[in-house]
Amino acid sequence: MLSRLFRTLLLLLIAVPTAGAAETLQEILQRHAEEVADPGRRSVGPVIEDLAASGLPGAPGFLSAWSAREVVQRLEDGRFFVAEETGDDRLTLYDVATGEVAARDVPDDAVEEVRPNGGVRRVIATALVPFQLSDPDVEVRRDAVQALSRSLEPDQIDPLERSIPGETDAGLKARKEQLLGYLQARFGATTEARVAALDTLAGDLSSETRAVLNQILDTEFRISERLPEGPRVARMLTPGEDLSIATAYDALVDAGRAAAGPTPGEVKAALEANIEGGRVGGVPVAQLSSEAARARAHAALAEAGTVPPLVSPAQIEAALEAHSFFEEYTETDAEVIAAAARALTATQANVGLNRGLDLGLDALSLASIYFLAAIGLAITFGVMGVINMAHGEFIMMGAYTGYVVQLVIPDYTLSLIVALPLAFAVTFGAGVALERLVIRWLYHRPLETLLATFGVSIMLQQLAKNIFGTQARPLTAPGWLDGSLVINDIVSISYIRIAIFVLALVFLAVLLFVLNRTRLGLEVRAVTQNPGMAASMGINPDRINMLTFGLGSGIAGIAGVAIGLYAKVTSEMGQDYIVQSFMTVVVGGVGNVWGTLAGAGLIGIFQKGVEWLNPSNTLAAQTYMILFIVLFIQIRPRGIVALKGRAAEA
Repeated sequence: MLSRLFRTLLLLLIAVPTAGAAETLQEILQRHAEEVADPGRRSVGPVIEDLAASGLPGAPGFLSAWSAREVVQRLEDGRFFVAEETGDDRLTLYDVATGEVAARDVPDDAVEEVRPNGGVRRVIATALVPFQLSDPDVEVRRDAVQALSRSLEPDQIDPLERSIPGETDAGLKARKEQLLGYLQARFGATTEARVAALDTLAGDLSSETRAVLNQILDTEFRISERLPEGPRVARMLTPGEDLSIATAYDALVDAGRAAAGPTPGEVKAALEANIEGGRVGGVPVAQLSSEAARARAHAALAEAGTVPPLVSPAQIEAALEAHSFFEEYTETDAEVIAAAARALTATQANVGLNRGLDLGLDALSLASIYFLAAIGLAITFGVMGVINMAHGEFIMMGAYTGYVVQLVIPDYTLSLIVALPLAFAVTFGAGVALERLVIRWLYHRPLETLLATFGVSIMLQQLAKNIFGTQARPLTAPGWLDGSLVINDIVSISYIRIAIFVLALVFLAVLLFVLNRTRLGLEVRAVTQNPGMAASMGINPDRINMLTFGLGSGIAGIAGVAIGLYAKVTSEMGQDYIVQSFMTVVVGGVGNVWGTLAGAGLIGIFQKGVEWLNPSNTLAAQTYMILFIVLFIQIRPRGIVALKGRAAEA
């Protein structure tokens, strides 16, 4: 019905007078008064068709008012008007054709509201689309294009094509051209036009394009006694492989090409109805629990003519061998089928490439998070050889610092600027205190250090629970970090992930500068390579260890602020990153910034790759990652980037 409405509404667009043009809009409405006053979705078509065929300029305005439920019928004479409330149960009535005031101060009980239901309003809205495509209001045009995109019809081509040259909004014009391409591809008047439209869709990543191509390449199940040929054959179906034997035979039965045997229920009923003397067809009832016995009993009854025979496996096989099963394109034009297949192949290849790019961005984002979480541990573990099991709690302390700052400073951007250095200061101080009070007494005793820092980890978790409670606390990102950078329909990355990636790059640059261009970095590298020789050159290893541990803890605090912007802030959040941090450090190479970066990248890529292969089970991804790291360490026990020098060899 909607297709017919579009064809008739085109008469209004070209404004060609007809014989019915002498009839006024009100007269047309009076002729359909009953349907206008109480419209139904299935019967409203003739009203709209007559309005379209009239060519009257007031018809679109009436349709809009009718859909908006602004039309009333005056009880005195049954005439229709557009009504506007003026207060105190009074209305102003406007002429449906000209929009001029027809009556003022009309009591609302003198008219009856016309209230079309949702189905009728959708029909009217569809009929209005050709007019709205060229409406002066850009929002009206945008709504019309959106309505058109929900249901593509052949009769939409002409009004859409005419509206494109005069479109002033660049984005809306591009959208109209895209929809016109879809319409031409599906409903173009000539093969050449459809093929040309399909060629322009090749490689397009939008889901709408893929839907259009799949609609053109839609298939139907077919059965033939001859081997099918021609471009419309999409693929052959082999019973037992592409479809089950039972499904294939049922299809033959439904098509009237094979005899239908009795169903299991009918077999059971037949056996029950023919029990005589404790036997059915000579088979004792006690033996009918097996399928073979039931088949023998039923065969005996069939041989006696009591029941219809079962279809034997040999009969099923013969019937299947005598027929070909295949899928056939519903599209009949061979050139269009070939063009659509080429376009879909190019699109699928492009989709695969972009999915790989999207997976790469996810892996890069995850690697940047692991790098931020692990770089502080890499410094303390590499320089001091301390296995700090409380490293995750320093991440947690940084996140809670950001949360407290946001309680004091409600401006999220300013609070983030304050929280980053404050988190560093807080966790730097906590790290120095831990090193002075616990770690320095346990140097060269790794097992005791591990146990001591593990105890500190539990203590810090419980302290956080006592202060902040067990529920997750919000660390809200600024508004400019909301949303995602959308490259296309497949590739996108959140702005928070981009910010964390940039922060990781900044930290990489700062650490490289500190370690390679400052006196502190020189002393840290000296202590890392040979503590005894560094001490003999006037460097205080004890002071360097304290500052190094504080630096690593401070970096963990900043990482906590960054991670808290997208992850839950709880007392246990550090436990989610401690294992990955140690794995990153070990795989990359102990005590090396570049090694930590390489380890984070390798683990991020591997984990995202496994998640892509098995997206429903993220736990499996972490399990496989641990197994991979165990095997990797067997091959490269010193990591990707190993320390060099006599201390490393020792």
